[in-house]
Amino acid sequence: MDKGRLFTVFFVVLIDLIGFGIVLPLLPFYGAEFGATPIIVGLLYSVFSFAQLIFSPIWGSLSDRIGRRPIMLISTFGAIFAYIIFGLAGSLGVLLFSRALAGIMGGSISTAQAYIADVTTNEERARGMGLIGAAFGIGFVLGPVLAAVLINPSFHGFFGTIGFPDLAEWLDTNKYALPGFFAAFLSLCSFLLVYFKLEETVDKEKAKSLPKFRPIGVFTLSFWKRFGDLKASGSSFFGLLVLSAFVLSFAQSNLYSAFPLFSEAVLDMDAQQVSLQFFYIGIIAVIIQGGLIRPLTNRFPEEKIFLAGNILMAIGMFLIGLSPNILMLTLFLGIMAVGHSLNLPTMNSLISKEADPAQVGTVMGTAQGLSGLGRTIGPTWGGFLFGVGAMVPFFVTAAVVGITIWVGLKMTSALKEDTPDETAG
Repeated sequence: MDKGRLFTVFFVVLIDLIGFGIVLPLLPFYGAEFGATPIIVGLLYSVFSFAQLIFSPIWGSLSDRIGRRPIMLISTFGAIFAYIIFGLAGSLGVLLFSRALAGIMGGSISTAQAYIADVTTNEERARGMGLIGAAFGIGFVLGPVLAAVLINPSFHGFFGTIGFPDLAEWLDTNKYALPGFFAAFLSLCSFLLVYFKLEETVDKEKAKSLPKFRPIGVFTLSFWKRFGDLKASGSSFFGLLVLSAFVLSFAQSNLYSAFPLFSEAVLDMDAQQVSLQFFYIGIIAVIIQGGLIRPLTNRFPEEKIFLAGNILMAIGMFLIGLSPNILMLTLFLGIMAVGHSLNLPTMNSLISKEADPAQVGTVMGTAQGLSGLGRTIGPTWGGFLFGVGAMVPFFVTAAVVGITIWVGLKMTSALKEDTPDETAG
């Protein structure tokens, strides 16, 4: 495993996700400045995932042909403009456009996953993918904290004390500008890190033998034909793993919309208490995906870790709906977070192993595209189910996650069949 290149791509993704984590918790409040209804606030979240749903397969396929570096440079450079537009948005339409542009330029994650697949062996793959999960966790831990600082009027006053009173006054009037600009600065840092430090891993000569590139999205027949071709060229589990990617992203995004509503309505929690719970989820992701996943994959097959993660996630989801108090909610949320921190890196590792080495970007882009579909549907579905009953989103989502348990059982069963019987003979 090339640790130097691995940690470079980790820091590229980490810096980018901290910027993402800054913007994410501000969307409902920023939208409210322009009179956004709850449905429009949900759209601010969904438009990002919808754009990723369309463009992730395109970026992934392109990265197989022209290289990982160019796609990551385009993605991070485009994100700079998306965050600047976010900071300067003077209307709801411009704010929506900024989120759509950020989603379009969101090809860095699937490309980074393909890059990790390029520089790791099959045995090291889950550990490498765990770094992406750890970057997500750190981003969700640091991002909201930085957002709270950057919108604080006391922090704006600092610019007045160093001789820029007009800037301090402008920031007070436009309190979401500084978070947008700082997120843009982080994307610039990520761009520079790719430009100066990230080496290319794609063999351009081998890439010439790939099928002619066509810009396809999830809503085109060409995409599903290519999906079928990829499934046929791999093992019988490729389709089931990509289905799992959709289900798990759907479940996680369902939680993000239903959990705050449940916490406020049932347990009378305020925004700060809910934010602490998300902080807690991020810490668990960092600990497991950034550290514990390595010794676990050394001791257990990835298929078994994937199965265990799915079981824990389903149990945690179900129990969250039964939480009688904040302490028990924290316990059940932790079970869910441990499960998701186990199944996510192993799932991405297993998906990457299904791919022809020359088409890893296409495969990871396909998985990210269907994950984007889950993230597009999940928040709205979670809000709808909450309207049916406060506990319903968690019970239904736990049942849906049961699909991934079935996938894990099939994979572990096949693993046993492939293992030679040492007692034979």
